[in-house]
Amino acid sequence: MSVVATDLHAAERWGSLRATAWLVGLGCLLVATVVVGVGAGAVAVPPATVARVLGHHLLGVPGEVTWSLPQDAIVWQVRLPRVVLGVLAGAGLAVCGVALQAMVRNVLADPYLLGVNSGASSGAAAAILFGFGSGLGEHALPASAFLGALAASALVFAVARSAGRVTSVRLLLAGVAVGYALYAATSFLIFASGSAEGARSVMFWLLGSLGLAQWDAPLAVVAVVVLATLVLLTGWGRRLDVLALGDDTARALGTSPDRFRTLLLLVVALCVGVLVSAAGSIGFVGLVVPHLARRAVGGRHVRVVPVAALMGAVLLVWADVVARVLLQPQEIPIGIITSLVGAPFLLLLVRRLHATTT
Repeated sequence: MSVVATDLHAAERWGSLRATAWLVGLGCLLVATVVVGVGAGAVAVPPATVARVLGHHLLGVPGEVTWSLPQDAIVWQVRLPRVVLGVLAGAGLAVCGVALQAMVRNVLADPYLLGVNSGASSGAAAAILFGFGSGLGEHALPASAFLGALAASALVFAVARSAGRVTSVRLLLAGVAVGYALYAATSFLIFASGSAEGARSVMFWLLGSLGLAQWDAPLAVVAVVVLATLVLLTGWGRRLDVLALGDDTARALGTSPDRFRTLLLLVVALCVGVLVSAAGSIGFVGLVVPHLARRAVGGRHVRVVPVAALMGAVLLVWADVVARVLLQPQEIPIGIITSLVGAPFLLLLVRRLHATTT
């Protein structure tokens, strides 16, 4: 018995050391990624200059300004907000994907599963094409997208709960059904508007973009929601482990799967709704990153959640860099880049699952 306990203690210690190493390495990589990402674009800014500008604004050093005013404006006012939004969106989508895969016990689950992205897209299309929420001025688009996301989440929850308990299968089916219905609604809005320019704007937004990021209240809201989600999901790591084992096991270990699944749905819907309202629909981050994180540090969610957050942040910032420089001065929707990365990964995952079941 003591030998088994010793082996378990050694395995736990090794897992903690490995997770710490990954967190430190990914943290350093994220800092370097932010510096490179801020400097990349149609007007390139050297990394050393980016570091000096950021140090001057954030820490007050160096005291003497040795760079031009246009460089200062490009780094601080234009690119840093979109890189910060990329970090937050990547981290938020990744940890929401981790939670969803544990919640429905399906390794192919991601934030699109809830239909939240489709709801936000419908709200945004209504704002762009028909002026919905025009009384809110410049906040009409994000507010409409957020309201659409919340409405979709409420509808998914109502459909899943209509037959009794909120189970994994009911959430899965309700999310898929609501998502398809809202996608059809968005397509109808585009068709009914008769505006070619409006349709192009909606399609670009549906594929995701960080170009609307500014130092303003919406970015602060995104930061607060993503950080709160990260803290909550990390703190719920053990409960996520139990939920992923099945409802019967969860009940036996003192966790109510129905209640916890409902709470997870609300947290994930809020986070994804805020992110989609700020950056549009960005796919595959919530699908790909959780698998990479689990391969790196194992299956314990208290380790998977923070590692997935850093991986998602790095991935999305680099995707945005590629979107900006590949066809510059034109900008490619970031959703195209993430889909090009995620689609082959999904095919490999499906092939692997098929191999393990035959």
